[in-house]
Parts: sequence; structure tokens; C-alpha cells
Amino acid sequence: MKRNKKTLIAFLLPAMIFFTTVFVYPVIRTALMSLYEIDNVTAKVSQWRFSGIENYIKLMNTPVFHSALWNLLKIWLIGGVAVMGLSLFLAVVLSSGVKGKKVFRAILYFPNIVSAVALAVMWQQYVYSSKFGLLKPLADFFGWQWLDPDHKFAAMLIAYCFGMVGYHMLIFLSGIERIGQQYFEAATIDGANRFKQFLFITLPLLRGVFKTNITMWSVSSIGFFVWSQLFAGTGVAIEASLITPLAYLYNQTFSNTDVVVERNAGVGAAVGVVMAVLVVIVFWITSKLIPDDDIEF
Repeated sequence: MKRNKKTLIAFLLPAMIFFTTVFVYPVIRTALMSLYEIDNVTAKVSQWRFSGIENYIKLMNTPVFHSALWNLLKIWLIGGVAVMGLSLFLAVVLSSGVKGKKVFRAILYFPNIVSAVALAVMWQQYVYSSKFGLLKPLADFFGWQWLDPDHKFAAMLIAYCFGMVGYHMLIFLSGIERIGQQYFEAATIDGANRFKQFLFITLPLLRGVFKTNITMWSVSSIGFFVWSQLFAGTGVAIEASLITPLAYLYNQTFSNTDVVVERNAGVGAAVGVVMAVLVVIVFWITSKLIPDDDIEF
């Protein structure tokens, strides 16, 4: 028994050290930094000036951070509904026995293996271009420009959602494919049409998959950063219509811009703590609204 314990400790110790160093320590250090005023992220601890919850109060009273949170909510809610709905629809279509399933699946997932920089450039130069973009006729019909300040956020969100659909579709597809065909066969015998089978068989058995997809979407939304930087076109997301909490964190910690007049890594750390709390809250709400799947199939 003692040998088994020693062997277990020997195998677990390196993993625990790695986990503590890479995950636990940065979280604790970030939480501590949020309570100090720090001129530079590389400043020594002796140069930190304790300010308590002043950084959090400053965040709550900063209009730019309010805009960042509002943009985050729109990305999470509007983008989430669009991505989840379209992903589920495509997963149902592909699982219905359509020909060329593997080809369509690969095509839909392809944007996920392309870098965000390449995708953003493609959308801005070849889709939203006011000269020869694919969606230029639509913009001309409504009398707007896709990349003007009033419509740039919508353009960015459409492009981002386009790239995320394939990823969430595969998760839905894997959940649908593990549902036993006997349920659908029995429902067909009882006279249920395709819609009723989807409503009363497929959806209830995808509760766990919905929870996974919503959690993954929430994490990616809260971590939204690169796209706002790229669509800003100036190296930093200085436009209030595009800024997100992580873009604001970056500006607070690393750069001086029109958004951030004075750098304070402590405020940046406070933003990180707020974002972490938001992830936990979203996961908790999702767990309450969508209970664990206790149905065996």
C-alpha cells in the first residue's frame, strides 16, 4: 500500500507542480495585482502601490469599460443565438443522410483552421469592400458602407460568427450521431413526423451538448480580442463601437491610446478578474437552467 502511494505521488507531483505554476499562480497573482496601482506589468512587487478596491471602482465608473461590457453582451447574446441556431440546423441536416456529408462537414469546419488574421483580412478586403466586395450590392441597396463606424460592429460580428459555426456544428453533430436510431424508428411507427422527432427526441437528448456549446461560446466571447483589434485597423481597438473587455485590458496594461490616457496594470488585472467571474457566473447559470443529462441512450 505504501509503495502504491509513493508511486501515485511520484506520478501526480510533476502534474501538480505544472498546474500550480501555469494556472493557479497566475490567477492568484492577477487577483493580487488588481488591488494595487502598477505602472508597468513588469514592475517589481516593491513598486506596487496598494489601492484596495479602487481599481474596481474606477472600472465601474469608466464609460469606455461600460461600452466594452455592452459590446461583450451583444457578442455573447446576439452572436450566440445566431451561431447556436445555425450550427444546430446544419448538424441536423448533415445527420439526416445527405450525400457528401464528409465534404460539407470539412468545408464548414475549414474557417476554424484558418488564422483569425487571414479571415479578418478576407472579410474586409473581399466581402465588405466598397469597391468589389461580395456584399457590396446589399450595402448599396440599403445605402450604407459595411466598414463605416455605424455598421462596423455588425460586420465584425457576422464575420466572427461565420468562423465559429463549423466548430459548434461538429459538437452538435457528434451529440446527434450518438442518439440511438431505435428512438426515431419507434417514433416513426407511432406516426411522429420529422419535426416532432426533432422536438421531442433530438432536443431533449442534446441537453449536455447544449451546455457544452454554450460554455465554449461564453469562454470564446469573453476572450474576444483579436477580431476587434483587426477591424479597428489601427493596432488597438480605440473605437467605442468595437472595444471589448480584453481589448480594454490590453490598452490598460500595455499601451497609451485615446481610450487609456494613463497605463495601470492593476486596472488591467481587475478587468481579468471581472472576466473570470463572468465565466463562472455564466457556467453556474447554464448548469442551473440545463441540468445534467441523466438520460441513458
